[in-house]
Amino acid sequence: MADTTLDLTLDAAELTARLVDFPSESGNEKPLADAVEAALRALPHLTVDRYGNNVVARTNLGRAERVILAGHIDTVPIAGNVPSRLDEDGVLWGCGTCDMKSGVAVQLRIAATVPAPNRDLTFVFYDNEEVAAHLNGLKHVAEAHPDWLAGDFAILLEPTDGQVEGGCQGTLRVLLKTKGERAHSARAWMGSNAIHAAAPILAKLAAYEPRTPVVDGLRFHEGLNAVRIEGGVATNVIPDACTVVVNFRYAPDRSEAEAEDFVRDFFADCDIDEFIVDDHTGGARPGLTHPAAAAFLAAVGGEARPKFGWTDVARFSALGVPAVNYGPGAPLLAHKVDERVRASEIPEAEERLRAWLTS
Repeated sequence: MADTTLDLTLDAAELTARLVDFPSESGNEKPLADAVEAALRALPHLTVDRYGNNVVARTNLGRAERVILAGHIDTVPIAGNVPSRLDEDGVLWGCGTCDMKSGVAVQLRIAATVPAPNRDLTFVFYDNEEVAAHLNGLKHVAEAHPDWLAGDFAILLEPTDGQVEGGCQGTLRVLLKTKGERAHSARAWMGSNAIHAAAPILAKLAAYEPRTPVVDGLRFHEGLNAVRIEGGVATNVIPDACTVVVNFRYAPDRSEAEAEDFVRDFFADCDIDEFIVDDHTGGARPGLTHPAAAAFLAAVGGEARPKFGWTDVARFSALGVPAVNYGPGAPLLAHKVDERVRASEIPEAEERLRAWLTS
């Protein structure tokens, strides 16, 4: 029978390999959630709760601050890259090695080996991060048990090459629809070309100059881009409809309403027939001005960088908890068939966190 337990006395790199060998593709996290829950319930200094396949453990020492360490336990589909493999150069290969079972291993090691931290700790292990937002386990916990996620500062242990990445940008996707009238292309003057009507939209996008605001000491870089264009009926028909799909990646000093207002105003003179918000998730401020964040950055070293992509730090921000991304592994290797992490990076991240939480 396959081993269904987790040994938290393993060092962080060995524990990462064990987690990688414990398949947990999105939607199939229950066995790993069971193992995480059992391992944490064996630790007397933690209170453990579970909601679905999401496990939350907490210390309750009455400290002045509470810090949340969060990580998702799911991976993208396995592509022949399980079981894990440690090569002669000290590189650990396998699905989830950097995204983000190495970060989860660090969480578990801190949970097991720091029973009396200088700040109260909440450990969150959640499912379905790699798939549609409505399935996200952190979202479900936030909606059902927001009190479980109460805290002063949060760290999401996504891969960041061991550097602090503050906050994240918001992402807004809109559908800009133009309308025309069908006609035979041999008699184009009898119709109105909806694709041609999209030309002002494309011209505006080509002339767009990105804003690069400094937010909590980090310089973000916004982007407004067409990511898809759809239109056409047949090669001999003047099209009567066209849709330009536009993605706005915006700095976290804008609210969701402000971001949407900006895009509406930007295209106001383009004679758009329909403006449809197709998807929208707000960003998160870096939170680096919080004393706990400043102390954390000093403890782990290096210079904080902005997170240009979107991560679940935004969910903590929405709950009023400033958050950063920090974890072992290179984000550019996430989801790749040759996903890997240098094994030495994992205990290094653990020791930096331990130093911050025990000094």
